[in-house]
Amino acid sequence: MFRFTGKVLSLSAVALMATSAISYAEPSEELIAAAKAEGMFSPIALPHDWCGWEGILNGFKAKYPFITLNELNPDAGSADEIEAIKANKDNKGPQAPDMVDVGLSFGPAATKEGLFLPYKVETFDEIENKDPDGHWYGGYYGVLSFEVNTDIVKNVPQDWPDLLKPEYANSVALAGDPRAANQAILSVYAAGLAAAGGDAAKAPQAGLDYFKKLNDAGNFVPVIGKAASLAQGTTPIVIRWDYNALADRDTLNGNPPVEVVVPKSGVLAGVYAQAISAYAPHPNAAKLWMEYIYSDEGQLGFLKGYCHPARFNKLVADGKVPQEILDKLPPAELYKQAIFPSLEEQDANKTAVTGGWDSVVGANVQ
Repeated sequence: MFRFTGKVLSLSAVALMATSAISYAEPSEELIAAAKAEGMFSPIALPHDWCGWEGILNGFKAKYPFITLNELNPDAGSADEIEAIKANKDNKGPQAPDMVDVGLSFGPAATKEGLFLPYKVETFDEIENKDPDGHWYGGYYGVLSFEVNTDIVKNVPQDWPDLLKPEYANSVALAGDPRAANQAILSVYAAGLAAAGGDAAKAPQAGLDYFKKLNDAGNFVPVIGKAASLAQGTTPIVIRWDYNALADRDTLNGNPPVEVVVPKSGVLAGVYAQAISAYAPHPNAAKLWMEYIYSDEGQLGFLKGYCHPARFNKLVADGKVPQEILDKLPPAELYKQAIFPSLEEQDANKTAVTGGWDSVVGANVQ
């Protein structure tokens, strides 16, 4: 897994380092020509308010203006993305995805099914969490947090047990359907880790039990929480990745005011992986995209969106992280307790949560 927790803590020292120009090994002329011949790139599940994707997409368009971006279903969950590949195996039309951005546990499983095209970018050796043959790479991570509308919630919750209090009736939502979306699946796991005292084996069931209590208490709102529902007061507390919550805070700009809380326990770090579809209509454009997002420029794009990118430590060591980006990151000490679950732990949790949500919790999240 990623091993950033120790090195992130020294950002103040890193800030003193000089920032050098962004550079990386350019893709080959052959790849650029092949991508240009294809003329289109169809990514799926890249919402513009998620992890800096808007800036990254704009950067790619500026660098390769000869490629038309055909963005598919930006709100798709990880399971939806995998199904989109399967459903379009024989389709080379515009609705077939070229690449996916999925929760880490979906990477190995889809690789076993032959759904991903192996490819190694120029910076492959600097990526710690990856398939050795290049079927998928772990591109960035964040931790699960509470995004709170403080116009409505005056007593801001600081930990998972707080959310069970009567004062948070009809207030708490997940940012996805826990039967399909990685963010929501891992939210259940994080709550379970807190409830089980960090016991990974007990966490999936403990998480389901926790959300049953939350639902039975009338605190859980079975609506997919977003910035709009948070601002409107439908879901004044949303459990979501810190980078999404922080981006919402900036976008809402005090209307309403938003506080982002990294809980005291069950601080779960989640890694997202990128991969090229084995059935991609535009495989060379997808390869060029992968080169871009793993370049210095693309990786700093994640950081601007409050995500910690795969090559973060290398960028820091080379003095390539601008001071203004460092200044916008949350205090590093908040991440001291971050837990990076193994692939096996994530797989076990995904099976338990997706299979047990309806029978244990019984809330139809839509």
